[in-house]
Amino acid sequence: MSRRGWVAGVALLLACGEVVAAAEPPNPDPWEAFNRKIYAFNDFADRYFMKPVAKGYQKVTPSPLRRSIGNFFSNLSYPLVAVNQLLQGKARLSASDVGRFIVNTTLGVGGLFDMATPAGLPSHDEDFGQTFAKWGIHSGPYLVLPFLGPSTVRDGVGSAVNFYAQPVRYLVDDEQTRYGLTALNFIQIRASLLDTEQFLGGDRYVFMRDAYLQRRDYLNHDGEVKDEFLDEDEGNE
Repeated sequence: MSRRGWVAGVALLLACGEVVAAAEPPNPDPWEAFNRKIYAFNDFADRYFMKPVAKGYQKVTPSPLRRSIGNFFSNLSYPLVAVNQLLQGKARLSASDVGRFIVNTTLGVGGLFDMATPAGLPSHDEDFGQTFAKWGIHSGPYLVLPFLGPSTVRDGVGSAVNFYAQPVRYLVDDEQTRYGLTALNFIQIRASLLDTEQFLGGDRYVFMRDAYLQRRDYLNHDGEVKDEFLDEDEGNE
């Protein structure tokens, strides 16, 4: 697909999200029947492929090395974090994130070691889905994406932009190397989640949906959680 066609596709998806938002359905998951089918497919693929691969990776890779690999991919994403901070009007945080990337890339040996946090440059989590939220674009319905998992219409478009804007796509010329790095990143992320499965119970689909929506709401508001009961009490004083 040409770059112009891709941009037009993104614009169309955003427009669809706005049309859906106009109806403002009280149910955040009106596509549940479809989403559950995709969830079942993802669960099957994870159970018989991704999870065994992640377990094997965790078994043969020492913890310090896994940590360094995680640091490397986290650092590689920081140019996009800085860009999204800037697009959200957070110039000071954007500058801090640029500094974090420079420190970890140089002193941290290409990002393998986190030297920025002890230096007073904390990590942040920003992406294009959060930027779209900052711009006032409605999230649209909850959506489960094949292989990628929980999302919304808005975050799904944001994920597409994130994918095409990843620095590795422009810093690495060899296509096989890019695919290899992408696969390693997915395996590293999946391995890091192995210990969290013990907390999943009941209807796993509902648990993951609610956890995802709550976390995205937390990130979209920069950690500021609105307490409706507290607000009502203050209004009655």
